[in-house]
Amino acid sequence: MKILVIHGPNLNLLGKREPGIYGTKSLEAINHDIMSLASELSLDVRTTQLNSEGEILNVIHEGDYDLLIINPAAYTHTSIAIRDAIAAVNKPAIEVHLSNIHNREEFRRTSFIAGVAVGQISGFGDDSYLLALRAAKNLLSK
Repeated sequence: MKILVIHGPNLNLLGKREPGIYGTKSLEAINHDIMSLASELSLDVRTTQLNSEGEILNVIHEGDYDLLIINPAAYTHTSIAIRDAIAAVNKPAIEVHLSNIHNREEFRRTSFIAGVAVGQISGFGDDSYLLALRAAKNLLSK
């Protein structure tokens, strides 16, 4: 079971960027937790962080995974291209957000990704990724 985790733009600044919203844990620490749980669940996980929409599209297009976990960050609300790429590869995707996007500014409440994802997990901080990994394991085990 191969899982690709994409962290979108500005997530490389986690731990420093608006800790009241995004928490104090660094992306490196989050990836460590993801890899620890992946090992426990016997999942083959690859993580990547990309700030460029085009780079995100390229990684999605590669298709070397069974399921995608993606935190599109600000692209959630703006990128039809990422939405179309997820739809085009025809693999299950789980949308993840650290904060509850539905409890923030009005413009953050719209997700172009949700319509092509099997589910959305938001508002649980870095645990959102771990919940998504558990959901991925369940989905792929069916």
